[in-house]
Amino acid sequence: MKATPLVSIIMGSTSDLPVMEKAARQLDALQIPFEINALSAHRTPAEVEAFARGAAARGLRVVIAAAGMAAALPGVIAAQTTLPVIGVPIKGMLDGLDALLSIVQMPPGIPVATVGVNAAQNAAILAAQILAQTDDDLARRLIIYKESLKDKIVKANADLAEVKFDYKTN
Repeated sequence: MKATPLVSIIMGSTSDLPVMEKAARQLDALQIPFEINALSAHRTPAEVEAFARGAAARGLRVVIAAAGMAAALPGVIAAQTTLPVIGVPIKGMLDGLDALLSIVQMPPGIPVATVGVNAAQNAAILAAQILAQTDDDLARRLIIYKESLKDKIVKANADLAEVKFDYKTN
C-alpha cells in the first residue's frame, strides 16, 4: 500500500537533486511520506500551475520548492495555492544570493518561508514542524531528533577536551 504524500519536493531541474536529496533523506528519517519532482516556472509554466492548483486536493500539506538564479518557482507555486511553501535557494551565481533574494522578496499576500542557501535539510525539518502541529507521533519523532542534535554537540565538546595545545586552558 502506497502512502499519500504529505510533502512535495519540487525543484527547477534535476541538477538541484544533490542539494534536495538532503530534504528527502530528512523526510525519510522522520517517516513523512513525500514526493519529489522537477518542474520549471519558466520551461513548464502550465505544469507548475496545474501542480500548485491541485496540490491541496491531492492531500499535500506542505510544498518545498527549490530554485536557483531567477528562483521564481517557490513564488509561482505560492501564488496559486494556500498550502505553506518553503523556498530553498540553490547556490549558483553570486553564491546563491541572487536566488535567496528572489525567493525572500515576495509581494504582500504571497508568503514563502525561506531557508538558507542550499539548506534543504532545514526545509524538511520546517515542513515536519508544520505537520507536527496536528500529528503527535511526528512531534515525538522531532523531539527525539532535536535531542540527538544536543548529543552531537556534547560529544564534540568531549572530543575537543582531548585536543592538546600548549596554551589551551580547557
